[in-house]
Amino acid sequence: MTEETSASSPAPAPTRKPRPGLGRGLSALLGDTEREAPAEGAPAGGTGIRMLPVSALAPHPGQPRRRFDEAALDDLAQSIAARGLIQPIVARPHGKGYQIVAGERRWRAAQKARLHEVPVVVRELSEAETLEIALVENIQRQDLNAIEEADAYRKLIDEFGHTQDALARLVHKSRSHVANLMRLLDLPPGVQGLVVEGRLQMGHARALIGAPDAESLAHRVIEKGLSVRETERLARESKPRGDSPRGASRSEADPGNDADIAALERHLSDALGLNVRIAHGAKGGTLTLGYSTLDQLDMVCQRLSGDRI
Repeated sequence: MTEETSASSPAPAPTRKPRPGLGRGLSALLGDTEREAPAEGAPAGGTGIRMLPVSALAPHPGQPRRRFDEAALDDLAQSIAARGLIQPIVARPHGKGYQIVAGERRWRAAQKARLHEVPVVVRELSEAETLEIALVENIQRQDLNAIEEADAYRKLIDEFGHTQDALARLVHKSRSHVANLMRLLDLPPGVQGLVVEGRLQMGHARALIGAPDAESLAHRVIEKGLSVRETERLARESKPRGDSPRGASRSEADPGNDADIAALERHLSDALGLNVRIAHGAKGGTLTLGYSTLDQLDMVCQRLSGDRI
């Protein structure tokens, strides 16, 4: 994330120093918490593991996860009431109390179970570290929907200077995964809402990026139970004919190649982490790469020029 400069070069602008735990999971981000002995009643501002009143904890307003299934919370509350809270909540000192970094769902369930105290791992953490840990924990538990995960990536990039490569290492996923998720934020709010509600899957939503009136198309996809391939075809057919060379659609140019071109588009999209569209006609066609950030554009330029990334 930072570049080395020679002694004769001008002093570089201050850059954000990468944390040693980046990309190594929760254990590296949090440290070896299991080695610390409980410290009940330790003063606010200290670190360690201790029992804290439920009322001393407050959720973080930037928590990636925004939807909590009430039925699942009730089930977890029953388990906590019977066995106690086995995994501690992670929090940081904040004001006169503590702000939850990871474990808001467990905290909510503990309240439903009428617990007065819960085990808490306390850490002094920055805003960026707080969001990183919350993101990793939720992804490891598969608690985030695609839009929540994309929002968290966007915030880490826009507010804390992360790159897509760094985020991919942080969550142990490919760069194309991060890029493809972030492209969902280009969809209209109504379509994003359908993804959040679980009514529209990520693959279907991706197929609608850039389509005119994507929200009405999304409802047609849901109503008819279309597959991802069928959704891609619907999105293509909804675009003006001028999007293809000489006004010809793919099926008019070569109906037999339609499925092959669609598969090639998906392959290139996954490989590049970009929106790829191929318009093929009788005398050739166009290959269009869509990007949403300057970081993505820089990656394309480096690959086309043969430079290492």
